[in-house]
Amino acid sequence: MGLGVRRFQSLLGSGFFTQACPNRSSLFRQIHEIVYHGNGGYDWHTVYSMPIWLRSFTFKTIQEHMDKQAEAQKQASG
Repeated sequence: MGLGVRRFQSLLGSGFFTQACPNRSSLFRQIHEIVYHGNGGYDWHTVYSMPIWLRSFTFKTIQEHMDKQAEAQKQASG
């Protein structure tokens, strides 16, 4: 360790309050998509603090809406 750098280890274990690393990219993707496509209705901290079931529901609902919009645009153009 370098000078002045201290590392603390949780007494509860490494994964007690955190998600496994493979899920992190999915988590941050969901947060980004909800904030970006939420039309100003969500901020990052609010989405990050949501219960998992509510964040998943919100993400799925926005995803379905975006898919319907894309399909309607596709039908209108061709």
